[in-house]
Amino acid sequence: MASFLRATLRSQLKVGTKNSYSQTCRLFSTSQSRLRIDIMTGEPTALPDIESSQLKIHKNPNPKNPPKSSSLVFGHTFTDHMISIPWNALSGWNTPTIIPYGPLSLDPSCTVLHYAQTVFEGMKAYRDENNKVTMFRPDMNMKRMNRSAARISLPTFNGDEMLEIIKTLVKLDSHWIPQEPGHSLYIRPTMIGTQRALGVAPPTEALLFVICSPVGPYYKNGFKPVRLLATSNFIRAAPGGTGGYKLGANYAPGVVPQVLAAKQGYDQNLWLIGDEHYLTEVGTMNLLVVFKHPDGTTELTTPPLEDLILPGVTRDSILALARDHESGKARIPGLPDNLKVSERHVKMAEVKAAAESGNLLEAFGAGTAAIVCPVKAIGYQGKDINIPVGDEGMGPVCKAILDQIVARQMGTVESDWSVVVTEGTKGSLKGPNPVA
Repeated sequence: MASFLRATLRSQLKVGTKNSYSQTCRLFSTSQSRLRIDIMTGEPTALPDIESSQLKIHKNPNPKNPPKSSSLVFGHTFTDHMISIPWNALSGWNTPTIIPYGPLSLDPSCTVLHYAQTVFEGMKAYRDENNKVTMFRPDMNMKRMNRSAARISLPTFNGDEMLEIIKTLVKLDSHWIPQEPGHSLYIRPTMIGTQRALGVAPPTEALLFVICSPVGPYYKNGFKPVRLLATSNFIRAAPGGTGGYKLGANYAPGVVPQVLAAKQGYDQNLWLIGDEHYLTEVGTMNLLVVFKHPDGTTELTTPPLEDLILPGVTRDSILALARDHESGKARIPGLPDNLKVSERHVKMAEVKAAAESGNLLEAFGAGTAAIVCPVKAIGYQGKDINIPVGDEGMGPVCKAILDQIVARQMGTVESDWSVVVTEGTKGSLKGPNPVA
């Protein structure tokens, strides 16, 4: 099998010279997770993929009552059920099951514990005023998870089939979705290498599981603009690295810089790269900056991905909405008529100069947890760069974009981005009684 995979990679790479290292990794992982060699004929055969039609459901015999929404702390409460799908290199993806939520049993030598072979996603399900449950652009999460898995030689899977299984889980535990505005069900798909062996290599065993957690609004008492510390002595990502992938290994190294920033009175790190101090990301969010130019143009900018920056679903949604406004395809109330949308490199020197001249209008982070996160100051080279946030705690561009995304998430604006899990009916939205 190893010789076949090597031959496959060589043939793929001979097609052209523009294949990057990450493309090579994706080729290798796709071959590894979807093919096996028949020991009798020596020919490659397809391994079984995930199939939603094979799903088995084992309901929790001791279901819990959801807690009061007011008591929710992000990521601390979990629903009654979870998805579990094992994989191995000989038989491919095994039967998908929904089982009672509970601990995993892992061997102390398994690869995830030693070499951080793990990828994950973050997505949400929402309940609208008519009790309809929807998910926001979940297909993008499945594509990104496959891309991340391929980068570290974890097995890939059929995203459409996996999404159907996740929808079944959400439907089963839909009574856990809070009814109050701004609340949702956070969904965490995760894949880990479970091979019981020491040594860095593509794992021969893996586990894909999904857990769910009811969550309240990121800002319970209205938006709180954050202060960022521009950080260059630590870096989040480098060219040829893994910054553009949602790997568990990318997050732990950011804890110490975050703690150091907090000690200086800042909420998050603004990750810089290179001697020119180019902007990349904010904490674990994408970053957008709004400039005013001498010709009267308002420019919404965000750094290009270039495998350094995670391709955020919220980032992509913001750019799509803003570009539709820019082109005149779908005008958005609150956005400037002369808006220009750019993916380009931005230096801290440009941000500083724009602030000093009054041409720095807004800055905000974007991600699944908060949707948007307004920025009111950036600490840079010992001084704060102040950024307008407006009376509502955010600038007009940020506010207009947020309203449009929330409208699509909650179903008040029809959109292909909204994927229906259960159709609603008007009337009472109450499920089981919450725990007092």
